[in-house]
Amino acid sequence: MADGAVADTAVSDDAFLGSRLRLTQPREGHRAGSDAILLAAAAPADVAGLALDVGAGVGSAGLALAALRPGLLFGLVENDPMLAALAGGNIARNDMAERGAVYRCDVLDRASRQAAGLEDGSARLVITNPPFFDEGRVRASSDSGKRSAHVMGEGADLGAWIFACLALLVESGMLVMIHRPESLPAILAALGQRAGDIALKPVQPNADKSATRILVRARKSRRGPLVITPALVLHDGRGFTPESEALHRGAELLKW
Repeated sequence: MADGAVADTAVSDDAFLGSRLRLTQPREGHRAGSDAILLAAAAPADVAGLALDVGAGVGSAGLALAALRPGLLFGLVENDPMLAALAGGNIARNDMAERGAVYRCDVLDRASRQAAGLEDGSARLVITNPPFFDEGRVRASSDSGKRSAHVMGEGADLGAWIFACLALLVESGMLVMIHRPESLPAILAALGQRAGDIALKPVQPNADKSATRILVRARKSRRGPLVITPALVLHDGRGFTPESEALHRGAELLKW
């Protein structure tokens, strides 16, 4: 089997955004879900120029971003050869080949980014759902897909990931991230003097539960106060809340 190829039986065909987006993804391991859809919905409606999905996997967040903003130029940045191959196929099957591309590289290595054709200071928007855990702090899954999606590689940490994302942005370009609330101190420390106009939106599974995710928005090389916006509540007693349901269907973008 060729490098990055996946047997048909190892993948599934799944619909997102009310079937406006179709994704081929591995049946086992990390799979696309609400995090990707919320990340895409959290970006500005009027973004123009190049947008990058860093750590794209099969392209779920980046393709959702593009599906909700016709005409947007976008890149899917992914290091895993199998996932990068699936991401490229997903671009084609959603008829976005004229405006999207896959950059297979180690985003933490500038030389690797440049070798893939990805220049620093080239993007107006970066969205990212970084691996949630640093290597050595958790027991990594035996599944390679889950491991790469959930655990940073050797010698890497969340700060380095954020620095790389900011490096890819033009001045005043926007970074939008989804992560765990307990990582917020590390996120704010990494943004430091490099970014401002920071906004935070907690994401709660239910109105009476603590947030399990935090959406973060910031602009490179800008100054401004940090704001905490009202939480997004995903579920009520009957299923998705109306706001959450509209976001998952692609009928609305996140207002914050």
